[in-house]
Amino acid sequence: MKYTGNLFRFLLVLVAMLSLNSQLPAQSAYVTDSPSLSAYSGAGAVENGVDPQSAMITIRAQVNEVNVLFIATDKHGKFVRDLTQSDFTILDDHKPPQAIVNFHRETDLPLHLGLLIDVSGSVNSRFDFEQEAATSFLQRTLRAGFDRAFVEGFNTHQQLAQDFTDNAQLLAASVHRLRDGGGTALYDAIYRASRDKFLKDRSERPVRKAIILVSDGEDNQSEYSKAQAIEMAQRAEVIIYAISTDDSGLVLRGDKVLEQLADATGGRAFFPFKMKDITRSFAAIEDELRSQYVVSYKPADFDADGRYRSIEISTLKKDLQVRARKGYFAPGTN
Repeated sequence: MKYTGNLFRFLLVLVAMLSLNSQLPAQSAYVTDSPSLSAYSGAGAVENGVDPQSAMITIRAQVNEVNVLFIATDKHGKFVRDLTQSDFTILDDHKPPQAIVNFHRETDLPLHLGLLIDVSGSVNSRFDFEQEAATSFLQRTLRAGFDRAFVEGFNTHQQLAQDFTDNAQLLAASVHRLRDGGGTALYDAIYRASRDKFLKDRSERPVRKAIILVSDGEDNQSEYSKAQAIEMAQRAEVIIYAISTDDSGLVLRGDKVLEQLADATGGRAFFPFKMKDITRSFAAIEDELRSQYVVSYKPADFDADGRYRSIEISTLKKDLQVRARKGYFAPGTN
C-alpha cells in the first residue's frame, strides 16, 4: 500500500507539471529559453517519497527578451560609434524595460540579405546601371562562409533568380539574368520575401536581416497592402533599405512610399539622381550594416497576446539621432 500511495502521489505531481508546461507561451522570435529549472527534485522529492534520481522532471521556463539593432548619427548624418548604454533611453510599449540584459556595439553580425529588384517597365531607363551597382555591392559585402543573400526580381509576379547562398558569383550572375517589363507588385514582393525567406530564417546565432529594395515605389498590382507588407517585415525582423529608381528630380508618390517602408522597419531610403549616386547609395548601406548597436532587454508588463508593441530609442546627447525599427509583435498564446 505504501508503494501504491507513493506512485499515486507521483502521478498527481506529473499531471500538474504537464498542465503547467502546456500554459507556457509559444516559442517565437522574441522569446528565448532560460536555463533548465528542476521542478521536482531534491528534498521536495524525498519528502513525497519519490527517488530524485528516477523522478527528475525538468521544465524549461521561457523568458521574454527583445533584441534591437539600431544606429546613431550626428547632425551631419555620420555614424557615432563610441556611445554607451547610459547615452540612451528605451521605451517598450511606452514603458521603460524591466531590465536591460545586454548592450554593445555590433559590427560583425552575419548578414542575411534579400536583394529585391523592380523589373517592371517603369524602371527601364536605369535598369542596366542598377544591375551593375547591385552586383558590385554583393561582391564587396558578402563574406563566403559567413554572410548569405538571395536575389529576386519582381513586376506583376516575383521571380526568385537565386536562393540564399554565400557565393557572390552566383548572385551576380542571377542579377544579370533579370529582364525588365510588366506591371508592379511591390508590396507583394516585400510581404512574400519577408514571410517565405526571413520569417523562416531561424539561425542559431543573431544575424542582421535586411531587404535592399531597388524600385520607384509605385505599386499597381499587389494583392497585399502597404500596411500588410510592413507588418510582415516587422514580424520577420527585417530592415528595409530602399534605393529609388526615379530620376525625374521630383518628389513623387513612390518616393514617399519608399520612405515609409524604410522608416517603419528602421532602415533608410536613398534617392540617387545621377548614375554614380546609385553606387554611393549601395556603399552607404554597406557601411551602415557594419555600424550598429544592439540592445537586449526584458519588457515590462509583457503579455504573450500577439499584440504590436512600439519601440522608442532616443539619445540623451544633443544633436544625435537614433534609427531603429518602430516595434514588434509579441508572440501569441497558441
